[in-house]
Amino acid sequence: MQPELILQTLRLVTTEPNQRTLAQKLGFSVGKTNYILKALVAKGLINIDRFAQSENKLNYRYALTTQGINKRISLTGCFIKRKQQEYLQLSDELAAMKSTREDRSNS
Repeated sequence: MQPELILQTLRLVTTEPNQRTLAQKLGFSVGKTNYILKALVAKGLINIDRFAQSENKLNYRYALTTQGINKRISLTGCFIKRKQQEYLQLSDELAAMKSTREDRSNS
């Protein structure tokens, strides 16, 4: 499973009330979302519990495990590092383009 998909799911899983809204936020079908959630449970990153007091017994509560929290922290750090590298690369490209433009206008 792709790290960005794992990170995005770990970020949203505790705030979305059900798989349908989670699927909408992720941009996937409910079936694919269910598959992703089961994979994260198998990896020990999330727990899924039924709401005991809910009238609708199909509602679940998603919670990050300690391992899930650590994974989210790690993936967030990697994401930030990659975005910083992309920013620096784009800044360098922009500076080179501006320099080329100035060289052409001075000729």
